[in-house]
Amino acid sequence: MLSYTDLTKGVLFIMDDEPWEVLEVHFLRMQQRKAVVQTKIKNLINGKVLDRNFQPSDSFEEAEIERMKARFLYENRDVFWFDEVGNPKNRFSFSRNDLGDKADFLKPNIEISAVQFNEKFIGVELPVKIDYKVIETPPSIRGNTVSGGTKVAVIESGAKINVPLFVEEGDIIRVNTQTETYEKRVDKE
Repeated sequence: MLSYTDLTKGVLFIMDDEPWEVLEVHFLRMQQRKAVVQTKIKNLINGKVLDRNFQPSDSFEEAEIERMKARFLYENRDVFWFDEVGNPKNRFSFSRNDLGDKADFLKPNIEISAVQFNEKFIGVELPVKIDYKVIETPPSIRGNTVSGGTKVAVIESGAKINVPLFVEEGDIIRVNTQTETYEKRVDKE
């Protein structure tokens, strides 16, 4: 069992029979009152983020979360199909709603981590940085420098990313999937 003082950033616990992750923690001690822990927590099943205060009397069960190496196969009618790395018969799927913004960064054969809770797949974790081919972007204008402005580029997964003006169609760029931002140009075709 976890006490309220065990709730630190990154801790996974069960509340209302669902797994939650602690995103932020602040201890508050007011005069003449018991200490309170203010937290920002995220539901690992539906992605909902809550601000919640916990008292010294609160206790929690630690969430048993398993991760499995998996590979994205394809998308059909907003259903995204995956299989276990090394065991292609073990297939599973998520809807676009289940994946949220992560769906915009999936490309075929990319390796991800599938997250399981109580033998059920509840989500996926993408690598932090992934290389994508730019498939559409406005033409660059002569004289643009590295420190110039930005323009919108469509990458091969379909996501739209702000990129520097010098990036062109066909370039391979590295994207941070957590912040959904351009990192650097990796290669030119």
